[in-house]
Amino acid sequence: MVVIHHNPECGTSRNVLNIIKAAGYTPTLIEYIKEGWTKPQLQVLFAAAGLTPKTALRVTKSPAKELGLLDDSITDEAILEAMLTHPILVNRPIVCTAKGVKLCRPSESVLSLLAQWPQGELYKEDGEMILNSEGKQP
Repeated sequence: MVVIHHNPECGTSRNVLNIIKAAGYTPTLIEYIKEGWTKPQLQVLFAAAGLTPKTALRVTKSPAKELGLLDDSITDEAILEAMLTHPILVNRPIVCTAKGVKLCRPSESVLSLLAQWPQGELYKEDGEMILNSEGKQP
C-alpha cells in the first residue's frame, strides 16, 4: 500500500505521484490542502519521517513568512498549530509505504520507499531524467 499526501498544484508532488503510478501502484491520495490535517496525524507523520514541524515547514509559496514562522524563536508547537490552520505550510509530498515514511523532495527520493520501480525511461515534468532505459538512476 502506498499513501501520498499530495498537492496537485505542486510539480514535485505530481512527479512523485507519476513515479508511484509508473511503478505499478495505485496510491491512496490524500489532498491535504482540501482535507486539512489533524494534530495527531501530523505528529505521527513527522515522527515516522524523522521530521519536526520546523523541518517540515514549507517556507516558499506559503504564508510562513507573513505569519512570523521563520523567526528562530518560534516553537515547534506554534508551527504545528499554524499548520492545522494553514495546511499549505506542510512541505510535500509525504509518502507512506511498508518501507517507511518520507518527505519526498527531490521527487526521485520516493524510489527508496518502493519495493518495485518503474521500468524503462522516466522523466520529470521539466524533462529531467529520473530513470534511464535500463531502469536505473542516471
